[in-house]
Formats: sequence, structure tokens, C-alpha cells
Amino acid sequence: MTTARVDSWTWAVRLFKTRSSAATAARAGHVRVNGVSVKAAHPVRIGDEVRVRVAGTERIVEVVRIVTKRVGAPIAAECIIDRSPPPPPREVLASIPQRDRGAGRPTKRDRRELDRLRGHSSADQVAAEPFSPDQFSPIQE
Repeated sequence: MTTARVDSWTWAVRLFKTRSSAATAARAGHVRVNGVSVKAAHPVRIGDEVRVRVAGTERIVEVVRIVTKRVGAPIAAECIIDRSPPPPPREVLASIPQRDRGAGRPTKRDRRELDRLRGHSSADQVAAEPFSPDQFSPIQE
């Protein structure tokens, strides 16, 4: 066997828990083969680079062996070469502020505080120049 469907292969090598989630990710554009976003039925060959976005992280793997049936973790590790970058350190993840789940939409005050933390300029910081009567011409009727 020289090719396999990308959704079947990513499920077989345990990048996704279910084949339907692999197909859904491909449909949403979260699966790329050799830098091109592909559909679930796209064929994968040995030597292809597959980029998969799973749970907010990107996995970059190279196809070493084609499998279509789900295999155990030790065999799945032999089928890929993992070229994914290491995850960020815990200190970096801990420094990113997160809202409590279910806290709802941020208030205007919360949003302004977030903008200040992120270094964005907000509309209330920009002083509007007062209008002068010279700017407008009188209305001609």
C-alpha cells in the first residue's frame, strides 16, 4: 500500500481520537499536507509532511509508514517522525491571563483593563480635538 486517506492515517497513528474528528479537522482546514490545506480524502504518501492542529497546538509529523488500521502506541511511533516544536514552558503559560469559565462577556471596564495590559491604545485614551466653528461652512438654503 503506497497511499492512504489523510483522515484515516492521522487517526491510525493516534494524532486524533476518532476518525470522524480527523475528518472534521481536515474539513475545517486544520490538516495540511506539504503546506497545503487538504480535504479528508487527500492521499498521504511516505515522505509527506503532515501538519495537524490539535487542542490549540500544532503537531508536525513526517510519514514514514502507511497504516490504515488503528495501531498501538509503540507501532504508531514507528510510523511517524515527530518534528513538532517543544511546548512553551509552564511559566509562559501561567503568565497568560485567562477568564474563568462561564464568567460571560467582559464588561467595558474589563475590556479596557485588558487593552491596557496588552499595550493597545483604546478610544478613551485618545483625546478628541474640539470642533471649531471655522471647520464647517454655514448651511446654504
